[in-house]
Amino acid sequence: MRHPEDELAELESASLKRNLRPVDSPQLPHFKVNGETLLNFASNDYLGLANHPSIKAAYQEALEQWGAGSGSSRLICGSLPPHRELETFLAEAKGTSAALVFSNGYATSVGTLSALLQKGDTVILDKLSHASLIDGARLSRATIRVFPHNDLTKLEKLLQSTTEKAPPHSRTIIVTESVFSMDGDISPLAEIIALKQKYGVLLLVDEAHGLGVYGKNGMGLSEHLDCSSDIDFHMGTLGKSAGVAGGYIACSQPYRELLANRARSFIYSTAPPPAQSAAALAALKLIHSDEGTQLREKLWANIRYFSELTQSPLASSAIIPWHIGDSASALALSNKLQHEYSILAPAVRYPTVPRNTARLRITLTAAHSNDDIKQLYHSLAAS
Repeated sequence: MRHPEDELAELESASLKRNLRPVDSPQLPHFKVNGETLLNFASNDYLGLANHPSIKAAYQEALEQWGAGSGSSRLICGSLPPHRELETFLAEAKGTSAALVFSNGYATSVGTLSALLQKGDTVILDKLSHASLIDGARLSRATIRVFPHNDLTKLEKLLQSTTEKAPPHSRTIIVTESVFSMDGDISPLAEIIALKQKYGVLLLVDEAHGLGVYGKNGMGLSEHLDCSSDIDFHMGTLGKSAGVAGGYIACSQPYRELLANRARSFIYSTAPPPAQSAAALAALKLIHSDEGTQLREKLWANIRYFSELTQSPLASSAIIPWHIGDSASALALSNKLQHEYSILAPAVRYPTVPRNTARLRITLTAAHSNDDIKQLYHSLAAS
């Protein structure tokens, strides 16, 4: 029998062992980790909404009205007004007829793909798709095909071969992210939609890192490119730019009903706390507002400022990978930034990214000041 101590030792020797960080303050640009005050370049709270007064007020008001928990799954007796109001807003914002809210993004990915697909179906994923999307595809028992990152030529070849051989009544779904979580680059969404339409298949787009960052109303890359109506499944999370928690799928009403009947992570989970959904709705409304527009402008100003300081091309998103290569060196640089310069910029290593592509995953937010970004730049330059 394997012993956990031996497995942990192997991870340690390969510089792949992870440890939980004891954070002792709210998600802010300056926060406390294990007693140290650090400058935070690790959070996905891109617009700085996790501590926004109106969102906290919505949380508190809903807590008083609806209580701390939902009591049951949505299909039993846990489908409360805050959940339904959030879904209505999401459907309208995404231009779909319906939406379904899950407890988190991972549950959304796994539940959706395993519910929509079955043996005989095919799912075609970008190679750099998030682990939750890969896990959902595996659980579905569908045939999995993978195309090299953003490689439209290979994607079309896979679509051609798949649709030629597809059994009657089978489904084929293309899965991609709008903004990729580790490289921060964007998908060629318009071109993927053209291929989707040419071959008559379905498309799921994960806007986890696009929501709040792209689009006139902050609804993501699909809104920015004005192609929302061409996407069958809009997926996203409410724990990044929205600053709260939860996941969602916006889609047609029939598919929404199918997910509510087949998505195991939805059916067999207690519904999210009603106050969580109320706060997420308040966050989405703020993202849609003039204040949300101003926060997006500040975020992009910060991204441009970092690009100017580092004399590097403008990043495609708030995610900036600082490539190192081997895991030990990436971990050493992250530790040096933390202990010598009081900066938290985590090392991302295999299996989160491919072997020998370890990097620091730096995230900028609208809450960072120019001085914060300048401190990051000088610390990286000195290291």
